[in-house]
Amino acid sequence: RRDVPGYAAALEDFDLRLPDIARKMKADDMVILTADHGCDPTWRGTDHTRERVPVLAFGPKIVPGGHGVLKSFADIGETVARHLRLPPGPHGRSFL
Repeated sequence: RRDVPGYAAALEDFDLRLPDIARKMKADDMVILTADHGCDPTWRGTDHTRERVPVLAFGPKIVPGGHGVLKSFADIGETVARHLRLPPGPHGRSFL
């Protein structure tokens, strides 16, 4: 659980795979990467130590830039709905 070098190695390995994913994307594809909770592997204990998690989105039609802190995971759902040209739902806000 508290394997800082292991977490770092896993992230670096994953990062090395992203360019291959990006090359294989079609014009209307979008990738959203996030997590369900955050943990600081240097902090004692086994509970979640952070509530904020990254949200990274990329694709051929995604404009680069930051969007600050999202208010809810529902924002991710609304972003996917907008990308798929679906009507907006009652919760969340697209960050596209």
